[in-house]
Amino acid sequence: MLADPLLAQAAAATLETVSLRTSGGQDVSASLARPSAAKAPMIMLIHEWWGLNDQIKAVDREFANEGYLAFAIDLYGGKVASVPDDARSFMKQVDPEVATDTVSSWVDWLRIHDRGNGNVATIGWCFGGGWSLNTSLAVPVDATIVYYGNVAKTADQLKSLKGPVLGHFAAKDKWINQKMIDGFEAGM
Repeated sequence: MLADPLLAQAAAATLETVSLRTSGGQDVSASLARPSAAKAPMIMLIHEWWGLNDQIKAVDREFANEGYLAFAIDLYGGKVASVPDDARSFMKQVDPEVATDTVSSWVDWLRIHDRGNGNVATIGWCFGGGWSLNTSLAVPVDATIVYYGNVAKTADQLKSLKGPVLGHFAAKDKWINQKMIDGFEAGM
């Protein structure tokens, strides 16, 4: 599905858009995919630097198909990039305090969702991988999955983690490099 833009678009069209006013007063939206089960574990997806595009929404749908209450948040306020320069610009415009307020508010929202079973995990890719970890540092979650995200954190910063962390990293990446990963492993 992810390799075919039309299939990803079709999967994205099945999602429900939900909105929230964060504790900091921001109006934000996200895409929700419901599983068939009445109660399910919840997973919050955080997009890569392109933004909350159809590919991430299709992954959201796939998680729901696997039995999760899947929830793809948007840290770009609806902007989606199609070229690297725009993606880089959008990523640099993210205010860490506003983003932390957004992710924390969504985790709080998920924790009380009537279709959730109380267990919340985060997952993200690249930009979102770093924010998956940042979310778990800001508010306790049950598990954290990082796909090649920025994990440059000290051992002291990592102390607030409450659940397991699974990291996936590329061996030849020049930005999320071996030095960063080694420091993260040592800090953990």
